[in-house]
Amino acid sequence: MSLKVDFTLDAKGLACPMPIVKTKKAMNNLIDGQILEVEATDKGSKADLAAWSESVGHQYIGATEEGDVLKHYIRKCSNDEIVENLYDHIIQLEELSAKAIDGGIILDVREAAEYAFGHIEGAKSIPIGELEVRMNELEKDQAIYVICRTGKRSDLAAQKLMNSGFTKVWNVIPGMTQWTGEVKKSI
Repeated sequence: MSLKVDFTLDAKGLACPMPIVKTKKAMNNLIDGQILEVEATDKGSKADLAAWSESVGHQYIGATEEGDVLKHYIRKCSNDEIVENLYDHIIQLEELSAKAIDGGIILDVREAAEYAFGHIEGAKSIPIGELEVRMNELEKDQAIYVICRTGKRSDLAAQKLMNSGFTKVWNVIPGMTQWTGEVKKSI
């Protein structure tokens, strides 16, 4: 089944945050109501693009899979310049170890494969796509330090947690790409 789209964006071969960056740029060229098809091979793009769309007010319609390619469909919902809401409670990567020792939890929202190939010891893995259904695994009044690969998914996850009543949530920036401490592998 072929869906009618107004523009197709090729984001194949790109990893987070590039599919979001390219999608954001492409959406600026669309008018209200037009549909963007984003072709991506990054499995994490399914959760990433859905969360990003929700955070900026676009409609994430869904995704289909054709072999290794995910095809995402996003409807632009405003002619106005959309101001992306960034989560304002941040913590620098260098401060993370000391804060987590004080009873906080490091929440890694990368995909399971990313986590398996290297994560901070003791970090809890809940991929961003599973966050809504697994929030009950977290305590609402515990300090939660959300980390991902670059800081983008963790920003979206931190917003989602705060909007769900979690009171002590920080987005860790810049993310695992800059982590210089030891990593634990679970593969």
